[in-house]
Amino acid sequence: MTWKAELDELALRQKLAEKMGGEDKVARQHGRGKLDARQRIAGLVDEGSFREIGKIAGRGSYDADGELKDFAPSNFIFGRANINGNPIVATADDFTVRGGAADAALHRKFQQAEKMASELGLPIIRMIDGTGGGGSVKMLEDMGFTYVPAVPGWDDVITNQENVPVVALALGPTAGLGAARTVASHYSIMVKGLSQIFAAGPAVAAAIGENLTKEELGGSDIHARNGTVDEEVESEAEAFLYARKFLSYLPSNVRAKAQRIACHDPSDRSDEALLSIVPREDKQVYSMRKIMHHVFDQDENGRSSVFEMGRKWGRASMTAFARLNGHSVAVLANDPSFLGGSWDAKTSEKVERFVKLANQFHLPIVHLVDNPGFMIGLEAEKTGTIRYGVNAMNAIYRSDVPWASVIIRRAFGIAGSAMSNAEKFQYRFAWPSGDWGSLPIAGGLEVAYKSELESADDPAAKLAEIKERLERVTSPFRSAEHFSVEDIIDPRDTRKLLCEFADLAAL
Repeated sequence: MTWKAELDELALRQKLAEKMGGEDKVARQHGRGKLDARQRIAGLVDEGSFREIGKIAGRGSYDADGELKDFAPSNFIFGRANINGNPIVATADDFTVRGGAADAALHRKFQQAEKMASELGLPIIRMIDGTGGGGSVKMLEDMGFTYVPAVPGWDDVITNQENVPVVALALGPTAGLGAARTVASHYSIMVKGLSQIFAAGPAVAAAIGENLTKEELGGSDIHARNGTVDEEVESEAEAFLYARKFLSYLPSNVRAKAQRIACHDPSDRSDEALLSIVPREDKQVYSMRKIMHHVFDQDENGRSSVFEMGRKWGRASMTAFARLNGHSVAVLANDPSFLGGSWDAKTSEKVERFVKLANQFHLPIVHLVDNPGFMIGLEAEKTGTIRYGVNAMNAIYRSDVPWASVIIRRAFGIAGSAMSNAEKFQYRFAWPSGDWGSLPIAGGLEVAYKSELESADDPAAKLAEIKERLERVTSPFRSAEHFSVEDIIDPRDTRKLLCEFADLAAL
């Protein structure tokens, strides 16, 4: 006697599960330009590495004799897989089954996916497509009662945010709990024109008089620019690529170290372009991204290892991962082409979040500084710039990972002083273009020398004379004489010195 009958039933149930919501609903999903849940997992993870858990969980229907007639699978798929050869937990909402709503899911399956990540110390990727909430109002009539809101398993979501890399891909309209699961991550992505995020959708918003389309209410054009998500991409395939890249820089959990990869880029590579990249005229801008390209590791084809995140919000500061001599590092860099590099409220919020992320996963931080200070003016005061700025500074001072700063140009005021924790050893270099102080000379010169200028026969000539005197005093070499700055370097040596820092930080 064998168990062939049971194995035949198992094979049947597995085959029925693969139908997902049925041929018509899968076709409708594809007709919207969206991949189905199983295609998404196949497109995300290393080929052949996915092992599904709980595939036959769902709701069966039976005839009078108790024989299985049909089967509706859970709309939540998860399992173990590899990305870049490393194990992860992969999950995907199945919109073809009740639009991804939680009343068609099994809460324990969702909880087990999160617990698997937290208890085994594995990164988790959530591919979210649907509400993931408590179902429809109509469902309440079928139930015959309502309930006090709760989210089973949210403790595990919090635990994962504290212990393992969490990536969320919003791949369709995500409302309520779906939206919450998206932002409860370390890296989140929306697909332009395909994804929307909202606390409640257009039908609910209409009840308060706002008649908007899904895109108008919560499209990626909104959320990639307000910091709700980190990235806006053009396609699902691009979202998968970005998710894989993000994880390649991080360890599997907070107890591990990021992997060092083979580096074919000489650590002493010296690029002549760095000599002239910063203009002498202080009001002229330059590309900090070009500096990053020259300084950090490149592959054999000259492609940079810099992976920027949050590019479309908090734009005065760039936040990125990169590699130095094969080591993963976190990078903060001012962007002088936006607000002159001044930190506004959103930039400060972005800096705070990124420093905490780097600290959590033990990544050394490289800070490329050109910061004229906090943004000033009425709008800056209305948005609470100083509060967010101090929060960013506090995160920097609380950071306990190795930290290297390179002063490219300006460092003024409180924001300029937040280049690192000044109470610790300063692993710091300055370019000859460095310019620093409590405030820029141009901003306080005419006030400080008001009486002298007013009494001069030729105020313009006197102003020029004062500027010339002060330019000698503000030379970075005067600061170096007093060891106020540790080292002034040839810009071409920046890569060599930062590779040395990364090697030391890895010890």
